Amino acid sequence: MPASLDGRLVVAISSRALFDFEEENRLFEGANDRAYMDLQLGRIEVPAKPGVAFSLVRKLLAFNTPESADTPADARVEVVILSRNDPASGLRVFRSVSHHGLEIERGVFTRGRSPWRYLKPLQAHLFLSANEADVRQALTAGVPAARVLPHAARAGDAHPDEVRIAFDGDAVLFSDEAERIFQQGGLGAFQDHEVSRARKPLPDGPFRPLLQALHDLRSAIEQPGASRMRIRTALVTARGAPAHERAIRTLMDWGIEVDEAMFLGGLPKGEFLREFEPDFFFDDQTGHVNNAAPHVPAGHVAAGVANLQNAETPERG
Repeated sequence: MPASLDGRLVVAISSRALFDFEEENRLFEGANDRAYMDLQLGRIEVPAKPGVAFSLVRKLLAFNTPESADTPADARVEVVILSRNDPASGLRVFRSVSHHGLEIERGVFTRGRSPWRYLKPLQAHLFLSANEADVRQALTAGVPAARVLPHAARAGDAHPDEVRIAFDGDAVLFSDEAERIFQQGGLGAFQDHEVSRARKPLPDGPFRPLLQALHDLRSAIEQPGASRMRIRTALVTARGAPAHERAIRTLMDWGIEVDEAMFLGGLPKGEFLREFEPDFFFDDQTGHVNNAAPHVPAGHVAAGVANLQNAETPERG
């Protein structure tokens, strides 16, 4: 039978999101791709250090290892390198993958061209990249995507058997419907709008498919011996009561549970995320992402009204 990715949670990730290639990237961004290639090939035996999304990838791949040696391995997660690197530089990427013991066998290298078109044939549930243009194109194509902040804090090792992911609500899990009301009319209009529609589910946001895929993965591993790994999710939103009700009822309507919900009423999210200790946090507001980055791995979701070109609007999230 031909190989297939059906039934797997598929994560596509750029080499710079997975590994720390910031020094090398300065040559790449300087349009000197030959010097970049030479540098990568010269360091081919030097394993790259883990990047901002390394912990997330390592833990997700651990779902493919059964809890018991007597239980057959069942590949539930697929990670694919999707990179603007040239194929020769990809040699160092895969050498680093092997050094760190990551079970990744697939990769697409496009030598400076945007790789987003390959997300559809990969059936990707998530694309992580440090390139904002690639992320925007992926989101436009309907693939959950985030621009990682390479300088963000790395995930800790306090929860080795648990993947922890935190999501913003509006314009991430949910559509930006309510966010548009806030931008146009302020907090009072936002609260009135949400209270009057408390029992009407919010439309899907760009990361609904990823949350659904995580829900499906959680269901698949509930059987005894399937995996030692577990999933813990959190909704971390600037919403407060009474606007919280519509968010919770929307998740209930989807049939998806989150483990924690933080309705912060506009408080900065960073310190709360520090206590949750996620392997990754997704938010559409650059202010929230920058506030989180000193504490946790964070990515910007360039979706919704807050990310319209030349938008001069306050942040909510």
